[in-house]
Order: sequence, then C-alpha cells, then structure tokens
Amino acid sequence: MSDTIFAARGDKTDIETGTGFQPKFDTDGLVACVVTDADDGSVLMVGYMNAEALARTLRTGEAWYWSRSRQSYWKKGETSGQVQQVVEVLTDCDQDALVLRVRVAGNGATCHVGYRSCFYRRVELGPDGSPRLEPTGDARVYDPEVVYGKS
Repeated sequence: MSDTIFAARGDKTDIETGTGFQPKFDTDGLVACVVTDADDGSVLMVGYMNAEALARTLRTGEAWYWSRSRQSYWKKGETSGQVQQVVEVLTDCDQDALVLRVRVAGNGATCHVGYRSCFYRRVELGPDGSPRLEPTGDARVYDPEVVYGKS
C-alpha cells in the first residue's frame, strides 16, 4: 500500500473544508499523531506516521507508526500485546497533524516504560525558576523488563 490512496493536495479551501483526505507530510515524509484514549480522552502518546504507516493504520484498524530512531515501521503492541485498536482518526484544519482515538488491548498501557500514558511527568518550575520534571502520581501498569526483557 502507498500514499497514492490519499487525495492530492488541493487548494486552501479544498484542504480546509473539503472531503478529500490530503495529509501534509513534513520534509521527512512524516505527520505528527497525537494518540488519545477513545473512552476518557487521556493523551497516551505522540507518534509519527509516514504515508505507508498511515495507510496500514487505515487498512488494518490497528495503529502503525514510523520509528524515527530505528528507521522502521512498528505496530504498537506487536511485542507487548498492547495493540492500539483505532476507533477514529481526526485531522486538523490544514491536515498536517492527526489525532488517533484508540482502545488499548492487553493491560491498557501505552508507554514502553510501564505507564498507561507516556505523559506521566509534568514540567514545574523550581524555586530558582529552572524547569524540572515531577511525577503526575500515576503508577506503573507493568514492568517493562518482564514485557520487553529490558527497561
């Protein structure tokens, strides 16, 4: 499958109000994808898709991404069993960002370090004004060493 399943980019009016899905991939061929829980709206992760990963996602109903670090495709949950079943794909007004609303199989976790969401820390300013990370209070859902054999 390839990017030919997507409509060619049209003019501003067509992109912003038309019915053709015309994703705009960046110079690396990627589009950012915010992943949320379909039931409670929690932000679970942010990933990137190229045209093929997006096409696989639409075709299979399971989330596929492009790993920028490994330079390869990955189906979320293929190793861990935490497959993301796609409920809905949304695009923004200029079609250069996506939101995937998903339900996560297995233990419901998304983060590879064991948390339900990859957003388990918040940025706060210390007394000296420098930013630091503080836990949100969410507990780990699983031990990554058990699932992946490493942390």
